[in-house]
Amino acid sequence: MEQKVLNLDKVQISINKLKEKRAKIYFFVQDTKGNAKASVRYIYQMAMSLKTNGFNPIMLHEKNDYVGVGKWLGEKFMTDLPHKSIENQNLEISPEDLIVVPEIFGYVLAQVKNLPAGKIVLSQSYSTILETLQPGENWSQFGINKCITTTTKQKDYVNSVMKNVTFDVITPVISECFEKSKFPAKTIVAVHTKEQRDTINIIKTFYLKYPQYRWITFRDMRGLSETEFANTLKDCCLSVWIDNESSFGTFPLESMKCGVPVIGKVPDLMPEWMTEENGVWIADKNMIVDFISDFLQNWLEDNLNEDMFVKMEETANKYTDTAKFDQEVTKLFEDYQLKRAESFENQLQKLQNN
Repeated sequence: MEQKVLNLDKVQISINKLKEKRAKIYFFVQDTKGNAKASVRYIYQMAMSLKTNGFNPIMLHEKNDYVGVGKWLGEKFMTDLPHKSIENQNLEISPEDLIVVPEIFGYVLAQVKNLPAGKIVLSQSYSTILETLQPGENWSQFGINKCITTTTKQKDYVNSVMKNVTFDVITPVISECFEKSKFPAKTIVAVHTKEQRDTINIIKTFYLKYPQYRWITFRDMRGLSETEFANTLKDCCLSVWIDNESSFGTFPLESMKCGVPVIGKVPDLMPEWMTEENGVWIADKNMIVDFISDFLQNWLEDNLNEDMFVKMEETANKYTDTAKFDQEVTKLFEDYQLKRAESFENQLQKLQNN
């Protein structure tokens, strides 16, 4: 009898925590060693939205020496959001809690499988969903049947691979620090590529093929804080982007928001926002330097298509509504917690009837 009362009390406590938003929501985050990374920023933005709206998010990292995001994303994300390490394995996980695991932490799934909390996979890159899983393994084998992803296209692709999983889409939002410059653009070309060798090859090849433009400056956008990144980008006359595996692509949208035209290689999974009118998109990356030369010639002659700038602004504006992002994140996790509360209420009713 005492055990039954104890179980009833535990279930009721879980229900109360879920309804009062006191249940913990753990977000696994990658340690970027102080380097800016859009996928990590997305997770922090999501957690901050929840924190602002009364939820209880906690950032979870692997090691005690976690560098954090303060230097490149902002100290408020380190001070306002609680952080915990799993290195000492002293986490207090309760049945009402949620654990959000990015797909790159596939090897963690086996470790969290037997934890009493609910589990959700966060998939931002379709190309890495199987990277740390064994052949034949899928998320449902680890007790995970929910996934948050960034685009409908990626949702459809991952859904074709991962069965018995339901998907929700939360579209990333571009930070408010990206804005147009009040001054004319400078002769600087911003380059952002997934592989640094692509950046190096673009710069060296361009100077060899078009020595008349050796006075043009190229800026590798790696290693900058978000503020430095935004301030550098808005001064540029052009940005160049290569990321074959990108399923969303924040850099081109950040460029568009700054009023900077983009030349980019079309990724394997073409982003939903990409059109023929809002940038210069090519299939062969070896031709990028030729397109850069053509663009610079037209820019110097003031011969650019103004319609492209209109389309750029229209595209960027679709991904800058932070209030909408907050609302979507809040609504999604409210639904998650209400459904878990309902499952606990059903469990409580069964215990009471026995």
